[in-house]
Amino acid sequence: MLLSKALAINRGDIVSFVGAGGKTTAMYRLAHELASLGWRVVTTTTTMIRPPTLEQSEETILEANPSLLLQKVERALESHQHITVATRQKQDEKGKLVGLDPELVGKLATVPPVEALIVEADGARGRSLKAPAPYEPPLPPATTILVPMMAADALGQPLDERIAHRPQLVARLTRTSLGDLVTPEVAAQVIAHPEGGLKNAPPSARVIPLINKVDSSTLAPAQEVANYLISANSIDRVLLGAVAEPDTILECWTKVAGIILAAGESRRLGRPKQLLPLGEKTMLEHVVEVALSSPLQEVVVALGHRAEEIRPLLRGIKVVVNEEWPQGLSGSLRVGLEALSPQFEACLFFLADQPKVTPQLVDSLITRHRRTLAPIVAPRCRGRRGNPVLFARFLFPELLGLRGEEGGRSLIEKHRHLVEWVEVDSGDYFLDIDTLEDLGRLRSEE
Repeated sequence: MLLSKALAINRGDIVSFVGAGGKTTAMYRLAHELASLGWRVVTTTTTMIRPPTLEQSEETILEANPSLLLQKVERALESHQHITVATRQKQDEKGKLVGLDPELVGKLATVPPVEALIVEADGARGRSLKAPAPYEPPLPPATTILVPMMAADALGQPLDERIAHRPQLVARLTRTSLGDLVTPEVAAQVIAHPEGGLKNAPPSARVIPLINKVDSSTLAPAQEVANYLISANSIDRVLLGAVAEPDTILECWTKVAGIILAAGESRRLGRPKQLLPLGEKTMLEHVVEVALSSPLQEVVVALGHRAEEIRPLLRGIKVVVNEEWPQGLSGSLRVGLEALSPQFEACLFFLADQPKVTPQLVDSLITRHRRTLAPIVAPRCRGRRGNPVLFARFLFPELLGLRGEEGGRSLIEKHRHLVEWVEVDSGDYFLDIDTLEDLGRLRSEE
């Protein structure tokens, strides 16, 4: 997956990379992707960076006068897709470029040809993890996407100068000691701490941490870091990848909610199937337990028929009531979606009468979404589609517009080219209980 896709970058965005573990490479990777799409892109720094090669940037402008700098940028972008700007070059053996004042970055973004501005706004001396000093990071206030970074090779290593820039500060933020192992929880604390990766974050900026240098050997611990981070209100997405590789992002973690549709009358069965016993629980409690055992950030149950009788089974669970339940399934979709905060980028819809659904099935659907960002992810067995089904936020307006018994199936048919299928080995996952015969088959298997 491209880094630009995983960041969901829009024209006019100012992307600032902070932290450690590959910021410069990430900056030029993102610039290259956007320039390849025809965007006019400027890369810069508010600290110091090595002069870019011609492969990294088509032209480099050094200008200390802010007014002249803006003029030069406008002229340069008439003939180049991507340029790098700084104030001057240091006259020493390293010859690094000295960056811009953070306030000037916002003005630079308003130059008419500039469609994206990408900033390295921190230094880490090549280390894999970092906590900022009191005067850091020099983050542009106009930043719209903040990307705190770390490298996965820090995980499982002792906290010391070899892997961390300012390890004493890392220890203080995480209440650990020098020499302690950098666990996924410790790494997540550094990234999500208001004096760590979120320091100086503009209130309106989207925060999307990037865990770099992830490969097959570090994927599992990196996923643990992501699991801690995605639950934080301050975090919008979490990216796992390797910015030096062409296929940059392996997984893009977004906030996913689960909505359990449990408002129906169960007319064909003759009694509420939500209350049918399944082992020591009811059918609905089983589905709720599956959802809660899955990598979902929130679970909502939409009740309707006999809601007050069913609600006591759901203590501690967010419940909404579809007062228009006799009019069909679509009302439950609406009240469920309306209960979600804007941070949720996708929703997985469960039926309340699926006794064979498992956390493993839910996990496979969410994992496929993380690896593709497909707008619809659904399970399938030998050509037969089943539930639960995941829908991305940009389809929420269409779901909200459904009426009567019309459900997500109509959107799957309409947008078949957007569907990512997860093949399963048994149709038992899709068993639902509509009739006494269905119930008899289920009980014969217990």
